[in-house]
Amino acid sequence: MSLEALLFDVDGTLADTEEGHRVAFNMAFAKAGLDWNWTEALYGQLLAVTGGKERIGYYLDSFNTEFDKPENLSEFIANLHQSKTDYYTALLFKGEIPLRPGVERLINEARAAGLRLAIVTTTTPANVEALLLSTLGEESESWFEIIAAGNVVPAKKPAADIYTYTLDEMKISADKCIALEDSFNGIQSAQGAGVRTLITVNGYTNTDDFSGAVAVLSDLGEPTKAFEVIAGDKTLLEKTGYINIDLLKQMFE
Repeated sequence: MSLEALLFDVDGTLADTEEGHRVAFNMAFAKAGLDWNWTEALYGQLLAVTGGKERIGYYLDSFNTEFDKPENLSEFIANLHQSKTDYYTALLFKGEIPLRPGVERLINEARAAGLRLAIVTTTTPANVEALLLSTLGEESESWFEIIAAGNVVPAKKPAADIYTYTLDEMKISADKCIALEDSFNGIQSAQGAGVRTLITVNGYTNTDDFSGAVAVLSDLGEPTKAFEVIAGDKTLLEKTGYINIDLLKQMFE
């Protein structure tokens, strides 16, 4: 089978967004008059759960059990999450969350090569839109055939549902795609749908289990700065030092 499509996760993959999310959560908590403070260490634990609203619920159930939950808990969480989204998108448009190394280059190369592109994420559509607009420009949303985001499926990563949905919408088989992910939940989701997965780690995920990944790298690399190979065929990968379409096809085969 030949490679036909690249399926991109967003948070931690396209950009190091998780720290921006953490800061935005804390800003939303302060605005609501809450004394909650999600430190980097705590947030690393909270990332076990995907989805912002789900993460707040997990925090209350497992870390802040003494909090007096309001009767309308779902509405309370939804309002907090909306406030957090507002703060997060503001950070994006201030240019404070750039794309990771190699991302823009690889997307442009994929488009030039005629590969199909999709986004497969559990973050909200507003977050995806803001990231694309603030980094790749107004036309960039149209580059992606499918933007599967938010609550488009009921079960979020590590469930395979979001990938299965994307493959169905694209009418493409899993063996013609490579997913680009950054976390254990992400690779579990992609592999659950039968999609081979390339991992670029970040500070929150560099100790995750990435068994079965095509390769695990520090980032996608650039011609002027090679990636670090954490796992994979070093002989093949270090010949180039950065992910391009030719290298992806070799890895795919």
